[in-house]
Amino acid sequence: MKIALVHDYLTQRGGAERVFELLCKRYPQADVFTSLYDPQKTIDMGERIVNTTFLQKIPGAAKYFRMMAPFYFPAFRALDLQDYDLIISSSTSFAKAVRKRPDAYHVCFCHNVTRFLWDTETYLREYGDYRYFAPLIEHIFQLMRNVDLKYAQEPDLYIANSSIVAKRIQQIYSKQAIVINYPIDTSQFVYSDVKEDYYLASARMISYKRLDVIVEAFNWLGWRLLISGDGPEQARLKAKALSNIEFLGHVSDRQRKDLFAKAKSIIVAALEDYGLVPIEANASGTPVIAYGAGGVLDTQIHGKTGVLFSRQTPDSLQAALLESGQITWNYENIRNHAVNNFSEQVFFRKVEQVIGQN
Repeated sequence: MKIALVHDYLTQRGGAERVFELLCKRYPQADVFTSLYDPQKTIDMGERIVNTTFLQKIPGAAKYFRMMAPFYFPAFRALDLQDYDLIISSSTSFAKAVRKRPDAYHVCFCHNVTRFLWDTETYLREYGDYRYFAPLIEHIFQLMRNVDLKYAQEPDLYIANSSIVAKRIQQIYSKQAIVINYPIDTSQFVYSDVKEDYYLASARMISYKRLDVIVEAFNWLGWRLLISGDGPEQARLKAKALSNIEFLGHVSDRQRKDLFAKAKSIIVAALEDYGLVPIEANASGTPVIAYGAGGVLDTQIHGKTGVLFSRQTPDSLQAALLESGQITWNYENIRNHAVNNFSEQVFFRKVEQVIGQN
């Protein structure tokens, strides 16, 4: 069976790219396709040939890949995948549009519906410079929504990373999706049942991560909080934080593992489509205190692996922190929860079972 692996663009390294990296390792003989490829900024493809589209020939396209949005659909439609029996796409936006033979099978790992088209207000808020062009952008996006709906019908099977994403696929694309939670490499995390006297938040400092809620809660409690990561919100958050809060900036993978293993809890205040940080915390034997909506509902058990709070407010988080302090945590069970449910082995066993049934 000849397999093609297709990803939106390989110009950055995020959660979607980590999943695509796993697919590449799982299917080493498959051919790889993407719209744009910047080997310095994305996952390590080694000696593997990465086939790109006509967009790769445009100077600066890989650097300014978001500006290429109107051209991705025609770029993927132009790919010739007629020789492939199985197409596996990894997509938040465009790769799902590829064409196949009538007798071929297309599985789409859909990380989300095309967010900038269907949640435009949030998208424009995060990329502030775009708001000046909002009227023009909205006109273009409306045209693209129609195209997105059309090409969303191409995959034969959707696999969603969480229940909330599966619901969006149903609501917007009118397609059923099977939920298979994405994995982490559990061997890459250090387990510890000895916790030190600090809490940890690990996130990019952008508005939707709601680190402001975490800072305000810990300002009031006076407990020690470490925050790793950087981003445009850093200066504003530092100005608001009291002396019990320490900003670590970017940390190495080794430091990050150690921080995760020894924290009393990992704090997550964002509404995530899925979210790998809570699973990484559990793999370290560490409970999570998280906003109880979105993907975290698929990965956490209240009172067993963490505590979920109901509102993105400092007082709701404070209540969860106080509740967490009353729980005698079984750190080994927390670790086992991650290993037994979110390992690569469990993930691919479910994936290949689903593909084999269709």
